[in-house]
Amino acid sequence: MKLIIAICGASGVVYGIELLKALKEAKVEAHLILSEWAEKLIEEETEYKVAGVKKLASKVYDYRGMAAAISSSSFIVDGMIVCPATVKTVSEIAHADSSNLISRAADNMLKTRKPLIVCIRETPLSGPCLENLAKIAQYGGIVMPLSPGFYHKPKKMQDLFDFISGKALDLFGIPNKKFKRWE
Repeated sequence: MKLIIAICGASGVVYGIELLKALKEAKVEAHLILSEWAEKLIEEETEYKVAGVKKLASKVYDYRGMAAAISSSSFIVDGMIVCPATVKTVSEIAHADSSNLISRAADNMLKTRKPLIVCIRETPLSGPCLENLAKIAQYGGIVMPLSPGFYHKPKKMQDLFDFISGKALDLFGIPNKKFKRWE
Protein backbone atom coordinates (compact mmCIF):
# COMPACT_ATOMS: atom_id res chain seq x y z
CA MET A 1 0.00 0.00 0.00
CA LYS A 2 1.12 3.53 -0.80
CA LEU A 3 -0.31 6.59 1.00
CA ILE A 4 0.32 10.32 0.91
CA ILE A 5 0.55 11.82 4.40
CA ALA A 6 0.31 15.57 4.87
CA ILE A 7 1.08 17.22 8.17
CA CYS A 8 -0.17 20.80 8.38
CA GLY A 9 0.64 23.52 10.87
CA ALA A 10 -2.22 22.92 13.29
CA SER A 11 -1.55 22.27 16.93
CA GLY A 12 -1.40 18.52 17.38
CA VAL A 13 1.31 17.67 14.83
CA VAL A 14 2.16 14.75 17.11
CA TYR A 15 -0.93 12.98 15.71
CA GLY A 16 0.65 13.06 12.25
CA ILE A 17 3.98 11.85 13.61
CA GLU A 18 2.32 8.96 15.44
CA LEU A 19 0.44 8.10 12.25
CA LEU A 20 3.73 7.98 10.33
CA LYS A 21 5.16 5.65 12.99
CA ALA A 22 2.11 3.37 12.74
CA LEU A 23 2.36 3.26 8.94
CA LYS A 24 6.06 2.43 9.11
CA GLU A 25 5.26 -0.37 11.56
CA ALA A 26 2.58 -1.64 9.15
CA LYS A 27 5.10 -1.49 6.27
CA VAL A 28 3.04 1.07 4.33
CA GLU A 29 4.89 3.26 1.84
CA ALA A 30 4.36 6.82 3.14
CA HIS A 31 4.87 9.86 0.90
CA LEU A 32 5.17 12.84 3.27
CA ILE A 33 4.42 16.51 2.79
CA LEU A 34 5.18 18.82 5.71
CA SER A 35 3.87 22.36 5.53
CA GLU A 36 6.19 25.16 6.56
CA TRP A 37 4.20 25.67 9.77
CA ALA A 38 4.15 21.95 10.50
CA GLU A 39 7.94 22.02 10.63
CA LYS A 40 7.83 24.91 13.09
CA LEU A 41 5.24 23.20 15.29
CA ILE A 42 7.18 19.93 15.33
CA GLU A 43 10.04 21.83 16.96
CA GLU A 44 7.68 23.84 19.21
CA GLU A 45 5.24 21.17 20.41
CA THR A 46 7.17 17.92 20.38
CA GLU A 47 10.47 16.34 21.34
CA TYR A 48 11.01 15.34 17.69
CA LYS A 49 13.30 16.99 15.19
CA VAL A 50 12.04 17.63 11.66
CA ALA A 51 14.84 15.48 10.21
CA GLY A 52 13.75 12.57 12.40
CA VAL A 53 10.12 12.92 11.33
CA LYS A 54 11.17 12.92 7.69
CA LYS A 55 13.04 9.65 8.26
CA LEU A 56 9.73 7.98 9.17
CA ALA A 57 8.55 8.44 5.56
CA SER A 58 9.50 6.54 2.43
CA LYS A 59 9.74 9.80 0.47
CA VAL A 60 9.46 13.46 1.46
CA TYR A 61 8.25 16.31 -0.76
CA ASP A 62 8.60 20.07 -0.50
CA TYR A 63 5.28 21.75 0.32
CA ARG A 64 5.81 24.14 -2.59
CA GLY A 65 7.09 21.42 -4.96
CA MET A 66 4.36 21.49 -7.58
CA ALA A 67 6.51 19.47 -9.99
CA ALA A 68 6.61 16.51 -7.56
CA ALA A 69 5.32 13.17 -8.79
CA ILE A 70 2.44 13.26 -6.29
CA SER A 71 1.16 16.52 -7.83
CA SER A 72 -0.13 14.45 -10.76
CA SER A 73 -3.23 12.28 -10.70
CA SER A 74 -1.21 9.81 -12.77
CA PHE A 75 0.83 9.00 -9.64
CA ILE A 76 -0.53 5.66 -8.44
CA VAL A 77 -1.43 5.87 -4.76
CA ASP A 78 -4.03 4.22 -2.54
CA GLY A 79 -5.12 7.39 -0.75
CA MET A 80 -4.15 10.34 1.40
CA ILE A 81 -4.41 11.40 5.03
CA VAL A 82 -4.09 15.04 6.13
CA CYS A 83 -3.26 14.89 9.85
CA PRO A 84 -3.62 17.38 11.38
CA ALA A 85 -5.45 19.55 8.88
CA THR A 86 -5.61 23.30 9.40
CA VAL A 87 -8.74 25.32 8.73
CA LYS A 88 -6.81 26.93 5.84
CA THR A 89 -6.03 23.57 4.26
CA VAL A 90 -9.62 22.41 4.74
CA SER A 91 -10.76 25.52 2.86
CA GLU A 92 -8.22 24.94 0.07
CA ILE A 93 -9.36 21.33 -0.36
CA ALA A 94 -13.07 22.22 -0.28
CA HIS A 95 -12.56 24.85 -2.98
CA ALA A 96 -10.10 22.92 -5.20
CA ASP A 97 -7.45 25.57 -4.51
CA SER A 98 -4.40 23.66 -5.68
CA SER A 99 -1.85 26.36 -4.82
CA ASN A 100 0.42 24.04 -2.82
CA LEU A 101 1.31 20.37 -2.89
CA ILE A 102 -0.98 19.36 -0.02
CA SER A 103 -4.13 20.80 -1.54
CA ARG A 104 -3.10 19.66 -5.03
CA ALA A 105 -2.57 16.04 -3.92
CA ALA A 106 -5.87 16.15 -1.97
CA ASP A 107 -7.68 17.41 -5.07
CA ASN A 108 -6.20 14.48 -7.01
CA MET A 109 -7.70 12.09 -4.45
CA LEU A 110 -11.16 13.62 -4.84
CA LYS A 111 -11.10 13.70 -8.63
CA THR A 112 -9.85 10.10 -8.91
CA ARG A 113 -12.20 8.88 -6.16
CA LYS A 114 -9.35 7.70 -3.94
CA PRO A 115 -9.79 7.82 -0.15
CA LEU A 116 -9.00 11.21 1.34
CA ILE A 117 -9.03 11.41 5.14
CA VAL A 118 -9.02 14.92 6.59
CA CYS A 119 -8.22 15.04 10.32
CA ILE A 120 -9.26 18.43 11.64
CA ARG A 121 -7.89 19.38 15.06
CA GLU A 122 -9.38 22.85 15.48
CA THR A 123 -11.98 23.66 18.13
CA PRO A 124 -14.44 25.32 18.17
CA LEU A 125 -15.33 25.32 14.48
CA SER A 126 -16.77 28.31 12.66
CA GLY A 127 -19.75 28.09 10.32
CA PRO A 128 -17.57 28.50 7.20
CA CYS A 129 -15.20 25.73 8.39
CA LEU A 130 -18.15 23.41 9.04
CA GLU A 131 -19.43 24.16 5.53
CA ASN A 132 -16.00 23.37 4.09
CA LEU A 133 -15.82 20.08 5.99
CA ALA A 134 -19.31 19.22 4.74
CA LYS A 135 -18.20 19.98 1.17
CA ILE A 136 -15.22 17.66 1.54
CA ALA A 137 -17.55 14.90 2.78
CA GLN A 138 -20.00 15.56 -0.07
CA TYR A 139 -17.15 15.31 -2.58
CA GLY A 140 -16.14 11.90 -1.21
CA GLY A 141 -13.59 12.74 1.46
CA ILE A 142 -13.83 11.44 5.01
CA VAL A 143 -13.72 13.98 7.82
CA MET A 144 -12.08 12.44 10.87
CA PRO A 145 -11.87 14.92 13.75
CA LEU A 146 -8.92 14.34 16.05
CA SER A 147 -11.26 13.38 18.88
CA PRO A 148 -10.09 10.17 20.54
CA GLY A 149 -12.58 7.90 22.22
CA PHE A 150 -12.40 7.04 25.90
CA TYR A 151 -14.27 3.71 26.03
CA HIS A 152 -10.91 1.93 25.91
CA LYS A 153 -9.95 3.68 29.18
CA PRO A 154 -6.70 5.36 28.10
CA LYS A 155 -4.03 5.51 30.77
CA LYS A 156 -1.50 7.77 29.02
CA MET A 157 -1.25 10.20 26.11
CA GLN A 158 0.14 7.47 23.85
CA ASP A 159 -3.18 5.61 24.20
CA LEU A 160 -4.98 8.63 22.72
CA PHE A 161 -2.52 8.86 19.83
CA ASP A 162 -2.82 5.12 19.20
CA PHE A 163 -6.62 5.39 19.08
CA ILE A 164 -6.43 8.00 16.31
CA SER A 165 -3.70 6.13 14.39
CA GLY A 166 -5.68 2.91 14.66
CA LYS A 167 -8.85 4.55 13.37
CA ALA A 168 -6.96 6.01 10.39
CA LEU A 169 -5.41 2.60 9.62
CA ASP A 170 -8.91 1.06 9.88
CA LEU A 171 -10.16 3.40 7.15
CA PHE A 172 -7.63 1.86 4.76
CA GLY A 173 -8.22 -1.71 5.93
CA ILE A 174 -4.73 -1.92 7.46
CA PRO A 175 -4.81 -4.51 10.27
CA ASN A 176 -3.77 -3.11 13.62
CA LYS A 177 -4.14 -3.52 17.35
CA LYS A 178 -3.56 0.12 18.23
CA PHE A 179 -6.51 0.31 20.65
CA LYS A 180 -8.99 -1.92 22.46
CA ARG A 181 -12.10 -2.30 20.33
CA TRP A 182 -15.64 -1.95 21.57
CA GLU A 183 -17.09 -5.31 22.63
